[in-house]
Amino acid sequence: MAVLGIDVSKATLDVALFDGKKFKTKVFANTPRAMPELVQWLVSHGAAGCAIGMEATGSYWELAAIALHDAGHPVSVLNPAQVNAFAQAELSRAKTDVADAKRIARFVGLHQPPAWTPPSVAIRSLQALVRRLDALLDLRQQESNRLDVAHPTVRASIETVLHALDDEIARLRQAIADHIDQDPDLRQRRDWLESIPGISTRTSAIVLAHLDAFSRCTTAKQWVAYAGLDCAIVQSGTSVRGRAAISKRGSAQLRRALYFPALVALQHNPIIKVFGERLKGNGKRGKVLLCAAMRKLMHLIFGVLKHHQPFDPQAGLAG
Repeated sequence: MAVLGIDVSKATLDVALFDGKKFKTKVFANTPRAMPELVQWLVSHGAAGCAIGMEATGSYWELAAIALHDAGHPVSVLNPAQVNAFAQAELSRAKTDVADAKRIARFVGLHQPPAWTPPSVAIRSLQALVRRLDALLDLRQQESNRLDVAHPTVRASIETVLHALDDEIARLRQAIADHIDQDPDLRQRRDWLESIPGISTRTSAIVLAHLDAFSRCTTAKQWVAYAGLDCAIVQSGTSVRGRAAISKRGSAQLRRALYFPALVALQHNPIIKVFGERLKGNGKRGKVLLCAAMRKLMHLIFGVLKHHQPFDPQAGLAG
């Protein structure tokens, strides 16, 4: 059966359809208007319902993945590290959009990765709101940094932008709260999350935006790895002894969201406070201690969501 590989960018989708013998390639715009054209192109080549693979590149892949899933295609959303390792195994030298699309198609044909299931409409909306809030917060920080060193002639302009950003940030935060309140499932899960000392309203919203990924994790270890907080050890023979560090092969947004909650949890969460004191007794300090607290917090999050109940320091829900 034919397989389709898609190399995703912000503006375009480079597609490569492989029927087992040869490739057919084409470029489509990464816009809602182009999605029916892509689906029809597949039908015209006898590939209706074929397996499709694409890398998880930012959020640019989501439009095509949802459209193709809704059209009846099994869509696999791949970790770019997997495809990169596959390219290295092939000793591939070509690095173009078309070559990448062909490589993804070969990967899907050989490895038959599991199909992706799109999140619910409620989760999609929450993800969009959370991403927009993150973007505005980053923009506000940039403008605030400019204000610190700005020439007097432009300070008023920067302050005007900052006031506008503050108003929109407040509106978005309220929109996120209202969206969660109006959905019984999200509201219940938020309450469970915020029962964990250290988890704020801001953090709970970000975690809820990743519920589709959580649903694919069967263990707390997988959930930790999804956030890129799993340990990566570099060791080979007797000469290579790299220091262990977090892999960072996961959601940077989730890692950022857990930074300050972990600091608070080390002081006020009974389980993580004891855990942190034990690590300090073993000589752990600084980032090592903080990353360990973030991992422990991910275990607690996994526990309350998995067991469908609030945080219980006596039970020590940790997945």
